[in-house]
Amino acid sequence: MPDMRSLLRVRSESPDVPIDLDAIDPKSTPGLPGRKVTGKDPKLWARAEVERIGAELATQQEMLFAQAAVDDGQGRSVLLVLQAMDCGGKDGAVKRVAGAMNPLGMHIKAFGPPTAQERRGGFLWRIRKALPPGGYVGVFNRSHYEDVLIVRVNGLAPESVWRPRYEKINDFEREVVDGGTTVVKVMLHISREEQRERLMQRLIDPAKHWKFNPSDLDSRARWDDYHAAYAEALARCDSDAAPWYVLPADRKWYRDWALSHLLRQTFADLKLSYPQPDYDLAAQRRRLEADG
Repeated sequence: MPDMRSLLRVRSESPDVPIDLDAIDPKSTPGLPGRKVTGKDPKLWARAEVERIGAELATQQEMLFAQAAVDDGQGRSVLLVLQAMDCGGKDGAVKRVAGAMNPLGMHIKAFGPPTAQERRGGFLWRIRKALPPGGYVGVFNRSHYEDVLIVRVNGLAPESVWRPRYEKINDFEREVVDGGTTVVKVMLHISREEQRERLMQRLIDPAKHWKFNPSDLDSRARWDDYHAAYAEALARCDSDAAPWYVLPADRKWYRDWALSHLLRQTFADLKLSYPQPDYDLAAQRRRLEADG
């Protein structure tokens, strides 16, 4: 299978050169095998693959959890950071990809506007509190990047406040990775046309009315400003330790397939296995057999 991390990793000449998001087609499907390879409709094939890979992810997660359990919670952890424009598909990605894993080993956090207490603690305070402990897979639905995105676009703080946060984020992520957490950052990249369609569905479908907020249209009016903010954040905060991936997300079925592969490759690097018992297996089996 293709190396999705190489295909989706952001590329910039330097941190001072913003990522050209316009050059990435949100409807594209990098790495997806065509009908000639699979012999099936790409959409149907991808959906079946997501289920199959989901079973693999569940096993990997269990091994991660088991290793930490025998090491008194000191094992490694994995953190998936999801960012997107409104209607970008973060909730759907969590449900269909992360949902394949055992919820008892998941640590999922959706970040909304900070409370007064959280603001007093500094912009990374609530993020630190939500980091997954050893053995867990964490998912951030929005994250510390909101403090260089929405804060910047909406003028919630002056540039003298939000601009130094890029380096603070880089230092924070290096600290997290050095502490044993593998960080995977994914921007779900949708088109303006696709966002309009999804917003319209929220206004048409009674089951989706609750998802719509009139402020979504205010944010949509700042589309170019948000893209500029994302373009700079991606360039300034990409690193080999905590890489950024831009995943074309207009096609939900491709989004799920590509994200599944990113996580699959991430787990493969950890070379996980079930921990070996520290007791005599044969002796314990004989004890149990004698108890019949």
